[in-house]
Amino acid sequence: MQEKYSPSDVEQQAQAHWQKIDAYRTTENDARFPKGKYYACSMLPYPSGKLHMGHVRNYTINDMLARQLRMKGYNVLMPMGWDAFGLPAENAAIAYKKSPAEWTYANIADMKSQMQPLGLAFDWTREVATCDPDYYRWNQWFFLKLLEKGIAYKKTQVVNWDPIDQTVLANEQVVDGRGWRSGALVEKREIPGYYFGITQYADELLNSIDDLTGWPDQVRTMQRNWIGKSEGVRFAFSHQIKDEQGALIQDGQLFVFTTRADTIMGVTFCAVAAEHPLATLAAKTNPKLAEFIEVCKTGGTTEAEMATKEKEGLPTGLFVTHPLTGEQIEVWVGNYVLMTYGDGAVMGVPAHDERDFAFAKKYHIAIKQVIAADGETFSLDAWQEWYGDKQRGVTINSGKYDGLTTQAAINAVASELVTKGVGEKKTTWRLRDWGISRQRYWGTPIPIIHCQSCGSVPVPEKDLPVILPTDCIPDGSGNPLKQRADFLNVPCPKCGAAAQRETDTMDTFVDSSWYYMRYTCPDAATMVDSRNDYWMAMDQYIGGVEHAVMHLLYARFWTKAMRDIGLVKFDEPFKNLFTQGMLLNESFFREDASGKKTWYYPNEVEVAFDDKGRPVSASLKSDGQAVQMGGIEKMSKSKNNVVEPKDIISRFGADTARLFTMFAGPPDQSAAWSDSGVEGAARYLRRLWANGLKHVETIRSAGTIGSTDDYAESVKALRREVHLTLKQIDYDYEKLQYNTVVSGAMKLLNAIEAFKAEGAGHAEALREAFSILLRSLYPVCPHICHSLWQELGLGGTEHAEIINAPWPVLDEAALVQNEIEYMVQVNGKLRGSVKVARDADKATIEALALQHEHVQKFLTGAPKKIIIVPAKLINIVV
Repeated sequence: MQEKYSPSDVEQQAQAHWQKIDAYRTTENDARFPKGKYYACSMLPYPSGKLHMGHVRNYTINDMLARQLRMKGYNVLMPMGWDAFGLPAENAAIAYKKSPAEWTYANIADMKSQMQPLGLAFDWTREVATCDPDYYRWNQWFFLKLLEKGIAYKKTQVVNWDPIDQTVLANEQVVDGRGWRSGALVEKREIPGYYFGITQYADELLNSIDDLTGWPDQVRTMQRNWIGKSEGVRFAFSHQIKDEQGALIQDGQLFVFTTRADTIMGVTFCAVAAEHPLATLAAKTNPKLAEFIEVCKTGGTTEAEMATKEKEGLPTGLFVTHPLTGEQIEVWVGNYVLMTYGDGAVMGVPAHDERDFAFAKKYHIAIKQVIAADGETFSLDAWQEWYGDKQRGVTINSGKYDGLTTQAAINAVASELVTKGVGEKKTTWRLRDWGISRQRYWGTPIPIIHCQSCGSVPVPEKDLPVILPTDCIPDGSGNPLKQRADFLNVPCPKCGAAAQRETDTMDTFVDSSWYYMRYTCPDAATMVDSRNDYWMAMDQYIGGVEHAVMHLLYARFWTKAMRDIGLVKFDEPFKNLFTQGMLLNESFFREDASGKKTWYYPNEVEVAFDDKGRPVSASLKSDGQAVQMGGIEKMSKSKNNVVEPKDIISRFGADTARLFTMFAGPPDQSAAWSDSGVEGAARYLRRLWANGLKHVETIRSAGTIGSTDDYAESVKALRREVHLTLKQIDYDYEKLQYNTVVSGAMKLLNAIEAFKAEGAGHAEALREAFSILLRSLYPVCPHICHSLWQELGLGGTEHAEIINAPWPVLDEAALVQNEIEYMVQVNGKLRGSVKVARDADKATIEALALQHEHVQKFLTGAPKKIIIVPAKLINIVV
């Protein structure tokens, strides 16, 4: 055994051995694992090219889970792959003048090479890259199946269009109404695109959230809110507004939807979207309104963006009629109203809706109170939460509805609107169908061919996959597929005439909606096969909470659609979900006169501290000039505050990197990077090695634990502490509290170091203690534990390698104490302690306490009372 711990030697030897025996290859129905399958999977990464310690933390969580469960007898699958399509590759292609394929595959190779030194137990035989035709052919095949069932369909969609780059922009690429790259004013355009009818599954997606008991409550709430089921009334304000041909616009009805029909008497305006027919008509004779509408058409197209932007509007000069009072209600154009949501119009009740209140105050629109609550006073000065509270108050200023509670008023108003023929009770959803068309190159080609005679024709299954050319180099002037005649021009599958392929590609959420199923059968001749039935549903999914809505919702929908086509037999893809916290680090920057920030790596900066250790200033080491402290931020390449694992591994080893990231804090919470913390983790592993070396001969020659009756008391004490700690470690592993697992391993080493290796049974107890310590620590630090296990000969011939060793079993008998230590108080003040036989009676305990030398000095006779707290405390009252 080497005298000095050498992480590089230990880790290279361990990994070479694991690779030689193909340690992590997983097969179905493996007889070595009596407890059956367990599928644990981390969300697949985008191949950006660089790993940082935040990635190490995420994957080590999965690795610990997989290794420990394998020791407990489970057949564990832990795969890895690459979410390889998407816009970043196109942007890199423009910047570096290379194809997205070349950039992506180079990054995959680079990131894989950075992962491998960490010793992660991935089964790389199941690796998937979503840009591989063998993978995305099944995106195309499934699209065609959904098209046949009417779940996929084509319609026009409103998009953000960059007129210079000739491309559609995602909402986050629109900054202050301009394209993020070109700076051009972004237009809203209606263009044809393909959709998945996720709303067809809205009820099931919502209702089955209750069954996801292994998911965090926060994520389940986010899913419910995104689906957004609302029960209310859809009704019409009538009007006589006609178009240029003299026809009533929308048959003389402006429809709105509300969940608060009880506030209908408080309507003082209606607002419509910029694209609404009433807005279009009014703009023809109102240049100011026409200009405002054009401004409204820039910016994002989602409800989320509408919620955060400044609410602005202009009156149209048009009026509609209130359905119950006959009052004339003015119509406004509001930039916060989306044509794609509902009917593109809302009723304005400023007294009882916070958004409407702010809008009415800004534009001096009447505010009419129609709800009152006991003990509350209504004021126009500022919004108060009770104004919109559904649980409080009764209707006022509402004629025959006065005095009704919320639900009673809603029911009464809805009934009258239905009777009048202008309304109906209706359930609406915030959820919208999933638009999958992207006017981009680097993605799954949509398998449609456009023929002038036959229209949009699906590509025959025998012609799949439609291969994406990999040698295009985007230049920012639009989708390069439109210029590729060899891709674009094809005969129509129906009539044989000249036709053209669809050049839109699929949203990358399509790729990530089912990749975890392809892991189970990556070489299947069909989308999935019987191996998927063995592994799915997934037992544990691990990923960031930032994916709590879109990715998880689409994966759930995709699974249900696969079920309905007969591909799978389960309803939900993920039994349990764990959302890990971020790894944070200090950030530093300088800002120039234009506001542009230049970020610096922490190791480039010198930080000054005050006398209490608080950072007060920072300067760049290279020039001594000040830099600004940006505070603790999520590790990100964009802010240069990442720590790369290769740097930590080269200095301290992979086990130290893994140990620190697990010890830094609870895995579900964010944790700050600490150089001193890394050094502390390295010291612990050096101590572990040194103690193994110190006791190597004793442990090699020791037998296993037998009858302990004759063991020395110090040996029994060691065993008790070891098994008490193991009991806590068992609990912490069960709860994925991996930071306290590390704490437990540290306690075990402390106990071994403090133990005086002497007396009957000391060698056996040392062997047992090291065996439990190494098996407890192995999922965190597999390399050093692998090496020490073999050096100390802990597994015998049956379990010579720790990877095949069983999880340690708690010995309840070891927890039993022959003696119990009681704290002794006199009148509530601690005066000492006594050790009492475990089975001592009350009289014996009292006698021993009274005989204590520090108690005797306070006794002048018989005590008034003696209070005994079993196994803890004796309080003598004098």
